[in-house]
Amino acid sequence: MSTVGAEKGVTTGRSRRCGWFDAALLKRSAQVNGLSGLCITKLDVLDGLDELLLCTGYELDGERIDLLPMGADDIARCQPIYETLPGWSDSTVGVTDYAKLPEGARKYLERIAEVTGVPIAMVSTSPDRDHTILMQHPYVA
Repeated sequence: MSTVGAEKGVTTGRSRRCGWFDAALLKRSAQVNGLSGLCITKLDVLDGLDELLLCTGYELDGERIDLLPMGADDIARCQPIYETLPGWSDSTVGVTDYAKLPEGARKYLERIAEVTGVPIAMVSTSPDRDHTILMQHPYVA
C-alpha cells in the first residue's frame, strides 16, 4: 500500500509505515475531539485487495475493549482485534458518486462509520481534488 499510495516522507523521502485502519483508535479520537464527520482519503489504494482488515477493538489483559485506553502503559499491552472485510476488484479511481463505488468499498466505509460512531462526510478516490465524494457539506452542522 505504501508504494501504490506514494507514501513517502516529505523531508527524508523514506517510505512511510502503512497499516490497517484502526477504527477503535479513531473512535477514541472522535470522543476526545468531538468529530462530526470523517474524510477518508486514498480509498483507491485499496482497489484490487481480496480482503481488508479493520481494527475494531483490542485485547487488554485477556479482556476485549472497543476503545484505545488513555494510559500509555495500558496501550503498550493492547493487542489489536481485526475484523476481515471483503475487498473489491473494480477501480474506485475517479468515482464521484457514492452509489457507483464497488459494493465492497461501500461496506468498508459503512463499517468504519459504524465502529467509530462518526458518519463519513467525504471520500477521495484519487490524488485529484475533483475525485471527491461529498456525503455531507463540511460547513453545515
